Amino acid sequence: MRRLPLALAALALATAGLHAQDTSATRDTLSARAVAAQPDTSAADSLAARAESRARARDRRSFRTHFVFGFVTSILAHEAGHVVASLAVGAHPSFGFNEFRPTIYSGIDASLHPTKQFIFSSAGLTVQSLLDESILDVPHRGGSAFERGILAGGIGTVLFYITLGRNGSVSDVAYMAQTSKLSKDQVSLIYGGIAALHAVRIHGMAKYAHFFTAPSDRGGMKVGMRIDGDFGD
Repeated sequence: MRRLPLALAALALATAGLHAQDTSATRDTLSARAVAAQPDTSAADSLAARAESRARARDRRSFRTHFVFGFVTSILAHEAGHVVASLAVGAHPSFGFNEFRPTIYSGIDASLHPTKQFIFSSAGLTVQSLLDESILDVPHRGGSAFERGILAGGIGTVLFYITLGRNGSVSDVAYMAQTSKLSKDQVSLIYGGIAALHAVRIHGMAKYAHFFTAPSDRGGMKVGMRIDGDFGD
């Protein structure tokens, strides 16, 4: 009679062990399913980073393209100023080359009509200066790459004409000095002073911060040079 309780006890222990194993297996299965159900955050982060990098690269290309368009627009405004001035004084402007450089000729005899020639010669830099002044004075949001290109074109053209280009055979500064009582230095000071004032104003405006830079693919702004690599221990 004593063997029966022992057998029952053994059976109960075996059943409890199987139940415990089943419970453990169930917990392991649920844990595995929970892990499988979790998203791969590292892969998602990598995709997001690549998408952000591509977006910044597009922004950079767009900035450079619009900046160049603005710069070219400023140069075209300079040349258009010459053409309109020539037509306004009754002359016939023409296009040609001077020492392989494209040049607009006034069609005016400077020795016979110095005042008309002065108007023609001064028109280009004057139009650019007025265009830059309008951008800086007219209330608007501003700060676009196109706008920056226009401003850079105006200031850059003045810097060229009061330095390297002041003594050229068809230099606007030289012709203004020849057809007026102003010297080359005085003409340079007038236009150079205006350009310097514009540069100071641009520097003080938050909307033109990082004037020549485009968005970087690593965040922030990028200008200058970066060197990557391993240089040893």
